[in-house]
Amino acid sequence: MPKKPFPDPARQSSEALSAVLRRAVMAGIVIAVLAGVAGLTGYLTRSASPAPSPASGARSAAPTPHTTSRPASGEPVAAPPRTGDPVTFAKAATKALWTYDAGRFSRAEHLAGLKRWLTGEEQYRDWESVSGQVPGTALWSRLHDNRQRATATVGEGHFPQAFKTAMSEDPGGITQAYVYAVTVTGKQALAWKDGGSGAESRQVTLAVQCRPHRSCALSGVLPEVAP
Repeated sequence: MPKKPFPDPARQSSEALSAVLRRAVMAGIVIAVLAGVAGLTGYLTRSASPAPSPASGARSAAPTPHTTSRPASGEPVAAPPRTGDPVTFAKAATKALWTYDAGRFSRAEHLAGLKRWLTGEEQYRDWESVSGQVPGTALWSRLHDNRQRATATVGEGHFPQAFKTAMSEDPGGITQAYVYAVTVTGKQALAWKDGGSGAESRQVTLAVQCRPHRSCALSGVLPEVAP
């Protein structure tokens, strides 16, 4: 349920996120999909919680071949890596989300490629939040005409502080769904016909499912970045 707004927007975001994550962990289920204008308000909880964070010093998440992979020739989206590490997977998934070639592939082909990244467990899968990261049909058509393509450079990935706090308060809370929130930063570079180009820094928070003895899979994309 939405919480009363705080005078300080930054404090509002942090405390609202913490409260939502704690409720999700206490319930023993997780995805916390968060939304809000000035702050973050949870509107869907199904699974989760976190573990140590590379960015906050618990663990180092250096770039791996998975996070720098590119789509194979003739493929619109790179194949997901086989890894049990949520940060490594999230960085690779972010690269896949920020990479496209509208000149070579249709939007339907691109979406089909992204679907391979999703968990097979329907109750922990939010496809709309993933497909919403892709330009819409009309825009994709214009991007196709301009032969626009995007490439991504992924930098740092970490578990949000509120996730780590929730996990420390209830370490067993993750054992039902094994869904982790991971925030990833990086840069997306754009190029189009006639030599046009541009770039921007980006960040995103993903929900990643990593069950023991099984490769990670994407659960969804949070609508707000969790610090």
